[in-house]
Amino acid sequence: MNLPDARLTFADLPVVHVGTLDADGAPHVVPLWFVWLDEGVYVTCRGGSRVLANLRRDARVALQFDRGRTWPEHLGVMLTGRAELLAQDHPSIRGALSAWFEKYRPELSGPAFAAYSEQVEEPAMFRVRPERLSGWMHASRGRG
Repeated sequence: MNLPDARLTFADLPVVHVGTLDADGAPHVVPLWFVWLDEGVYVTCRGGSRVLANLRRDARVALQFDRGRTWPEHLGVMLTGRAELLAQDHPSIRGALSAWFEKYRPELSGPAFAAYSEQVEEPAMFRVRPERLSGWMHASRGRG
């Protein structure tokens, strides 16, 4: 699967699994909200999170997207790159935040927004520009 096809296939997913490296080199993987735009994958996390601390120390990151429930439906991609931590005044953050709010509007309506705001006091965003992409698609596996 190429990058444009991967974006088309997985951009609507609710979460991406984000893998970072702890200080001792152990993997740390969490599901986070994201938007996949032309210039990269924009991922949000809490300002004081372990993900952000890991990325400040080592910007290498893996993003894993998958869909399907049964074996023949299951497909996914692993995208690796370096996270670019974005300041609130970064030129591309306005468009990314607009797309993010549009995507997650249903999840943030009514009382859910108050709960989100209370739990995520200091939101942060980082961008990953794909350096490597690998994928799998069980339905495409043939015999012989």
